Amino acid sequence: MPASQPRSRARDRNNVLNRAEFLSLNQPLKGNQESRSSGRKQSGQAGAAGAQNSNPKERRQSQQLPEEDCMQLNPSFKGIAFNSLLAIDICMSKRLGVCANRASSWGGARSMINLLGITGHGIPWIAGTLICLVKSSTLAGQEVLMNLLLALLLDIMIVAGLQKLAKRKGPYDINPGLLDYLTMDTYAFPAGHASRAAMLSKFFLNHLVLAIPLRILLVLWALCVGFSRVMIGRHHITDVLSGFVFGYLQFRLVELIWMSSNTCQMLISIW
Repeated sequence: MPASQPRSRARDRNNVLNRAEFLSLNQPLKGNQESRSSGRKQSGQAGAAGAQNSNPKERRQSQQLPEEDCMQLNPSFKGIAFNSLLAIDICMSKRLGVCANRASSWGGARSMINLLGITGHGIPWIAGTLICLVKSSTLAGQEVLMNLLLALLLDIMIVAGLQKLAKRKGPYDINPGLLDYLTMDTYAFPAGHASRAAMLSKFFLNHLVLAIPLRILLVLWALCVGFSRVMIGRHHITDVLSGFVFGYLQFRLVELIWMSSNTCQMLISIW
């Protein structure tokens, strides 16, 4: 027995795990256990006190949160389809924005595309209509010009109202120009240039006698004006397509409220 005790002591000395730096591996410190247990007790007491002090409304909201999360994690088929179409629209619009800035692939043609867009702006068309109305001497011409002026004013007001409601921004962060601020064309949906070009082309095709080549060029002009806004990065593809639809609807509205020659003459006399 006395010989076995020195042997066991020698084994304990030679054991690496009995060194001071390895004691934490064999047995945790009592101070850490006590601090952890006290921290858990305090957190549990604080949680219980907070649960007791919470209002019934907060409890209901906390119970409803998992359900809202489930609704977000499991959207409906319509939501998935709408988000997919929206993502495709944004991706395609950014790819077609070849003149969005000078560093783009077609950046050198940006000034020409902007000039094409100005041909569909509301301010030049309103100014040109007023000049033609002053110089016109026929009753039929004054009637057509007065209704054209009404159509242009309605287009500006309707598009501005829809843009204020939608407040959709374009695919690129491009500030509107001075003429855009004058006509309140500051947002993307719907495209004001596209709606105006569609309304004007349909108006001229319906009320002017034009040759077939001129009619084709008028339709091509409306399409080029609309999609030029996508090329400079101001509008999405759906903005332009919806602008064409709204332009046609505005033409139909003007046809319904068409002012007669007597009404036009009365307005001209007042003016």
